[in-house]
Amino acid sequence: MDCILGVGGRDNETITKVFELTEEQKKDLKNWSAELKIRNDIFKERAEYLMKQNEDSSPEVLIEVSKKYQSFIDSMAKNVHMMDKRLLESFTQTQYDRYLKLCNQMTLRPIYVNRSVDEN
Repeated sequence: MDCILGVGGRDNETITKVFELTEEQKKDLKNWSAELKIRNDIFKERAEYLMKQNEDSSPEVLIEVSKKYQSFIDSMAKNVHMMDKRLLESFTQTQYDRYLKLCNQMTLRPIYVNRSVDEN
């Protein structure tokens, strides 16, 4: 499993404390969380509409509906991964090392970020 931070979820305050985010990173985290909510709300609405439109459908139709529904869920997960990666790219080497250490302790697969260019 991927080692996600969960940007936009209930853990923003924890992310801020654990990784000792700078003011700029806190601002980015807030903005990216808002963007994630907007992106994922669209998929939630589509999923709800899909289910409502097919409440009384046949099993064959429901199988197709479930594939579309799953594609919405997958897209939402990709959005979370994208926002986490954005935050990880803003991390200093010390913050990223802390992330790697936590992921390793939980035996989760870290999200790779190219650290060859230090923008900080």
